[in-house]
Amino acid sequence: MVLGLGDASDSRSRDLPVEEDEGRQLTYFGRSGSRTTSPIARGLGFRNTSPSRQKVVKTKPRGLDEEMIATFAKAPHPEVFMEDNIWAMLPEDLLNEILARVPPFVIFRLRSVCKRWNSILQDNGFLKFHSQVPSHGPCLLTFWKNSQTPQCSVFSLPLKQWYKIPFTFLPQWAFWLVGSSGGLVCFSGLDGLTFRTLICNPLTQSWRTLPSMHYNQHRQLIMVVDRKKRSFKVIAAGDIYGDKSLPTEVYDSKLDSWSLHQTMPAVNLCSSKMAFCDSRLYMETISPLGLMMYQLDAGYWEHIPAKFPRSLLDGYLVAGTQKRLFLVGRIGLYSTLQSMRIWELDHAKVIWIEISRMPPRYFRALLRLSAERFECFGQDNLICFTSWNQGKGLIFDVDKKVWSWIAGCTLQTYNSQVCFYEPRFDASIY
Repeated sequence: MVLGLGDASDSRSRDLPVEEDEGRQLTYFGRSGSRTTSPIARGLGFRNTSPSRQKVVKTKPRGLDEEMIATFAKAPHPEVFMEDNIWAMLPEDLLNEILARVPPFVIFRLRSVCKRWNSILQDNGFLKFHSQVPSHGPCLLTFWKNSQTPQCSVFSLPLKQWYKIPFTFLPQWAFWLVGSSGGLVCFSGLDGLTFRTLICNPLTQSWRTLPSMHYNQHRQLIMVVDRKKRSFKVIAAGDIYGDKSLPTEVYDSKLDSWSLHQTMPAVNLCSSKMAFCDSRLYMETISPLGLMMYQLDAGYWEHIPAKFPRSLLDGYLVAGTQKRLFLVGRIGLYSTLQSMRIWELDHAKVIWIEISRMPPRYFRALLRLSAERFECFGQDNLICFTSWNQGKGLIFDVDKKVWSWIAGCTLQTYNSQVCFYEPRFDASIY
């Protein structure tokens, strides 16, 4: 069961509300401004008059009993109710096509309508229609443990609302959130003294543990999903254990096994900053500071001679669309001179080119102290910043050059782990 944690403004709008850099209009993810700008209001011809004339209009969007605030006017048409016998006579293929277009989180509410609808969500016909409709859009998945009980909340950027997903199906050892891709989420942890990895689909509550690696030590992992081939891979980057270097291992869901690949050159001391872009895994090294690339198809490592910016305090690698690779980090030795900057790798010239800087007011609100820790991750040219101490979330749209706060951010827990997530019912764990 999924529980809504906030009120959605216009759940049908796909545009992300933003806070303008010029400061002319203050708008947040999940909160609407004072102007009547929603498509519903414009379609009904509402006028921006006195707020005292605000009316509550009961509607039933997508079959749900909800209330929508229609500002400054009264609905010109009375509410229309569908007859139960009409809904009961819908052909199954038409019902599948309708349900496939319902937002994934809302489907959880519809499962309790009747046994037929509940069974349809596991039907191959529904999953076929669901795989053909456009993606729901980007979401933020936060994971933490409260008294050893797994907790998960998902913020839908299109719906501008938080949802709580039960994660009690996970085993106790699943502690580290590796990441998400194509509707699947990857976790790792120590089961006693054994390092384990699992794959799950939060919407279907299905999961399975992957076979043990050849060198079963705590490793840095990254997961990638190929929707066309209906498969996924998990890459365990090369690492150092004791006095020996561990080879790179790759898990293939089609083979259900790990394969050994080239060991990263021992001269490089790896960090945990990785990004997967265009069938290549990029990893930041800290000794010396540099960039390594692992070609998944060829199975070997290569050094990228791109010099990192001077005075870089924190560096995160973020994968974008169409082979774009970003570097995000703080510059400056003193708090009064620090700034957050974003660079993009020029693959032809093999150099980092600065493309944007975080405005000072955002930087001061996100990180009030120079030593505060932050996390950074991305998806589809969206870069998200989270602050551990402030519990805030900030999103930067690389294409639109717009910075936006996430309203109602639930990152208050110190050990919250966050990643982008694409909800999909058709994502298979096999």
